Amino acid sequence: MHHILRSDEIRLAPAYPEHSAGFNRCSLIDRSCGSVHTGLGLCTLDAGGRIDTHLHSFEESFYVLEGEPVLILDGHACPLTPGACGIVPLGVPHAWLGPQQGRAKWLDMLVPQARGPDEPADTFFLGPPASGDIKPLDIRDPRSRHFFRLRDTDMQVDKLKVGARVDAPTVSSSMATALLAYSGIAVKMLVDQRLDAQLHTMFMVEYQPGGVAHPHDHPLEEAYVILDGEVEAEADGRRYTMRVGDVLWTGVGCIHAFYNTSNGTVRWLETQSPQPPARYSYRFNRDWEYLAHKLGDAQQENAPVKAVAGGARA
Repeated sequence: MHHILRSDEIRLAPAYPEHSAGFNRCSLIDRSCGSVHTGLGLCTLDAGGRIDTHLHSFEESFYVLEGEPVLILDGHACPLTPGACGIVPLGVPHAWLGPQQGRAKWLDMLVPQARGPDEPADTFFLGPPASGDIKPLDIRDPRSRHFFRLRDTDMQVDKLKVGARVDAPTVSSSMATALLAYSGIAVKMLVDQRLDAQLHTMFMVEYQPGGVAHPHDHPLEEAYVILDGEVEAEADGRRYTMRVGDVLWTGVGCIHAFYNTSNGTVRWLETQSPQPPARYSYRFNRDWEYLAHKLGDAQQENAPVKAVAGGARA
């Protein structure tokens, strides 16, 4: 099972109208398209807008696309910029403030999915955002354990070959923040257990021209939001050309693949829910097709010899 949503089909609407101002959201992936784990949305918040202090019985991760919203998390106010991402852990009070000017836009991921209006409450509002000092996000501060910031150079292998100064204004280099590069594909983890996400992951993917992920499936759901370039995607035997703003979701067992047939790079934000198991999170068709051929050849080699007329051997 899969679902595709084109950018021109996305419709933002006021959300939490009694507890916010200037806040709009569109649910991109939820139970209406067959998902049982993924609650992916696109959010905007106008200058001077707000979302009152509240907490959820689900995890909420985010990735800022445009503007500079302020997230007040557990009483600490942090201004965010494009590329900032993080996790609001389950049950932690938080609020959002709009940018000083313009409009902020971000993607959010809610896991488990938000409940419907006829189900028990999962979001609890505590009142207007508490006023306080807004301090710049210091990504090097170990106390910024729920935040991360992606820079363009973080997706470039050549830029990462050079060692960072001990006082470099970035998160400490480690395997936990490493760039995974293979077969023309680069993957940068953004939100996972290191930021205290327990139920899902969020990461950035970039394909070089000719980059390919051959047909495969997973024991989990995935969602993809194209941020730059275009890519050919296959899901359940159907092929799509995906461009900026398009969204694709693949359910458990959906065989899917990606092919960058363009002359430029393509980049998308990807989520997985639940989190991948320690082993067997990918099942590539070609590996099992290879085994089928190998076993077939072995069976032919071990087939019993048949006798023919005249005592000759076949």
